[in-house]
This record gives sequence, structure tokens and C-alpha cells, in this order.
Amino acid sequence: MRNGAIPDIVIRRLPIYVRTLRRLAAAGIDSVSSEELATHLGVTAAQIRRDLSFFGRFGKQGKGYDVRHLIEEITRILHLDRTWDVALVGFGRLGQAIAHYRGFEEDGFRIAAIFDHNPDHIGQVVNGVVVLPDYQIESVVRESGIKIGIIAVPADAAQQAADQLIAGGVRAILNYAPVILRLPPGIWMREIDPTSALQSLTYYLEPAPIPDSVLSPGSFTTSWPGSNGGRTPGSFRA
Repeated sequence: MRNGAIPDIVIRRLPIYVRTLRRLAAAGIDSVSSEELATHLGVTAAQIRRDLSFFGRFGKQGKGYDVRHLIEEITRILHLDRTWDVALVGFGRLGQAIAHYRGFEEDGFRIAAIFDHNPDHIGQVVNGVVVLPDYQIESVVRESGIKIGIIAVPADAAQQAADQLIAGGVRAILNYAPVILRLPPGIWMREIDPTSALQSLTYYLEPAPIPDSVLSPGSFTTSWPGSNGGRTPGSFRA
């Protein structure tokens, strides 16, 4: 099936499946049913079967999934059966933490190029990679054939970093900068914004006042536009 026909949310769940399956394999578990896997993942068995059905048939009736085989298949689907070189833009505190993180290599990613604007950072070496000036992003990325970029710069520098990465041939970006980037078609991006995540969590920490209209009997009615308040198909009443 073509990539465009598969919902992005399904692709986002596949790495979680692999991580859980690897834990099962490490525990000596050779096979697992969709129901058992669902228990570990906190989703439904139907959801797992539906997600995997986009890519073929992997389980056997009455036997479930071969854990190691399913790991191999999902790894292949995600193109993680190889090592991907990654360009890191930004070598401040966040960038340095990313550059020193060893978990990337364990999962098939290698920080192959690092760029920064600060003269004090340029020339430093991390795991054999020299920090280069950011004006070299486009040329180095193109010459190295790098397709993935990580942006770890301040918000006001993120768009330029993205433009330079894309000009060099990058097609996938992991963005840590707290800003919405303008990207051309064909470029995929994931955003990591801890501050926004925390801000969304605080909503649930204090009880919010409930409008009287919501509390009044019979007021929780939804109807389609143009129904003049009547109950049309699809409306509901609590």
C-alpha cells in the first residue's frame, strides 16, 4: 500500500509496537496474541489488528504473532533496517544533550553532522563529529546525503535552519524549537515542545468552573446547523 494511503497516526504507533515487542522478546516471550499485546500497549486488540492490516498479515489464527518476526517486519516497514545519518542544527545546552545521547545509535540513527552559529561552539568535537558553522548546512547535508534533520535552535532561528536543511536535501525534520515552521510539500516534521505539553497538563490540575447552562437540566443538546434547535439525526441529549 502507498504511504499516502496509510493514516499518519498508524505510522506514529508502529515505533511503540516495536518497543513493546522488544521488551517481550527480552523477557523470553516468543509469541503473543493481539489481546495480550493490547494489554501491554493500553489499546484494543482490534486497533492493533487494524493497524497491522495496512501492511499485510502477520499473525496466525489461534497462535498469535511471532514476536521476533513481527519486530523484523515492523522494523522493515519503518526502514529501520539500516542506519540513518542525521544533521543536528544547534549546539547549545539542548543541542549538546542531543549530540551526546547514545540512544539514537541503538535505534538506527547517527548524528553525522552538527552545526551552530556560536563561534565558541564551532570546532568542538562530539563522538568524532566536528561542530561546523551553520552557513555550511546546505552544502554539507547535500554532500553527505543526509535526509533527516534535528532543529535545536531558538525560535527566531528555526525557520532559517529548516530552509537550509531542506535546501540540502533533508526530507524529515524533528523540531525542538517552540515555533510553527513553514515547510514545502513533501517534507515531514515532528515537533517536541515540552513547554506546550506542560501548559496543556496544567488545565487538568485545577477544577474549572462549569457554566450554569451546562448544569441546567436538558441543556446539553446538540443539533446540526439549520435545524432551528430541533433534534436532527446525529444530535444527542444527555
